[in-house]
Amino acid sequence: MVATRARLWVARHKKLSWGILVLMLLIFWLWRGELYQAQSQAPAANEQSTTLVTATSVNAEVGNVAKLFFVETREFYAEPYQAEVLLQGKLAPIHSVNLRAQISGTVLARPELGQSVAKNDALISVSDDGRGVELEQAQADLALRQAQLSAGARLRAQKHISETDYLSLKAAAVSAKAAVASAQLAVSNSQIAAPFAGQVDSLPVELGGFVQVGDELLTLVDVSRLKLTAHVPQQAVLKLNVGLPVRAVLLDGRELNGKLDFIAQAADDQTRSFALEAKLDNPDGWRVAGASVGLHIQLPKQDAIRLSPALLALNKQSQVGVYLLDEQDRMQWQPVGLLSISTEEAWVSGLPNRVRLVTRGADFVQVGAVVNVRLAKPAPTAAKPNAATTTEPKSADPRP
Repeated sequence: MVATRARLWVARHKKLSWGILVLMLLIFWLWRGELYQAQSQAPAANEQSTTLVTATSVNAEVGNVAKLFFVETREFYAEPYQAEVLLQGKLAPIHSVNLRAQISGTVLARPELGQSVAKNDALISVSDDGRGVELEQAQADLALRQAQLSAGARLRAQKHISETDYLSLKAAAVSAKAAVASAQLAVSNSQIAAPFAGQVDSLPVELGGFVQVGDELLTLVDVSRLKLTAHVPQQAVLKLNVGLPVRAVLLDGRELNGKLDFIAQAADDQTRSFALEAKLDNPDGWRVAGASVGLHIQLPKQDAIRLSPALLALNKQSQVGVYLLDEQDRMQWQPVGLLSISTEEAWVSGLPNRVRLVTRGADFVQVGAVVNVRLAKPAPTAAKPNAATTTEPKSADPRP
């Protein structure tokens, strides 16, 4: 229907239709001419220079932005740091001895279990069983042999006896002297005294009981001081020296203090660790001998930087380091020595006493590039550390 009406209108107005067509062709021809002129002729000189200046300014600004990337930094200062070597050790009495019978006999006297004794106090008395008489006999025989030897010496000087006879007299005197010493030892062994001050910790014998040579009589211990034994790995033994202060932490939190007084020269064949020993004061006489303790060996103080573990990074060689800025605000990567690390903080060595560390933006800048610096806001003192913070350094390789 619409197409039929359009044909009827064109048939009625043929002249007007041709005029409209000619007008459209004319407009098209004029548009093509201006387009051709724009493509073949250069713009005016002032317009071209203005365009070039604008483009150059834009490119310069883009270049500066790419070169001077913003990073966030914070100044850190060295602080005194005292590292510790942590080990697991065992406590023992400073002195402990099992006294045994040196002679056979009947027990005539003994102390009480748990009794405290002083040095040289009598502990065990064993029956004499004729040893005193044997000592008197040996002493008398010795006196006789010595008199015979004196007479033989005078006769030998006058050549009334031979050299062989004189030597026989001398051997008899020496044998008599040895018999006296043996008898004296047997008599002295019937009375056992305390070799040091301490406490009777075990007493397996009873009054009137018969003991033989080698039987255990009692155990005497001294806990006025304690001996702590432990083993240190070969990686940490080079840090230790005799005389370093040590701290033993018991399971209930109590502490004992002392000094390291022995480090083995050779490692154990099985564990490849070195034995060490420390002496600890026990002024209150705590009953902790034989217990396990945590041993803290304090190393000499040194200057170190305390920082967040999140600022640590690893390179391709698995070295631990940090990103920092030099005096020209260039990005640098510096390896550090990791002294200790926890979820809250890390202590590192190998940095200057004052250093600017990059706290944000280090992963987007190449090492050696100049950057714009924005100081980080100091963390609030009351803020608690984030529980999700990891103690492992992040993996980030310093770009060449």
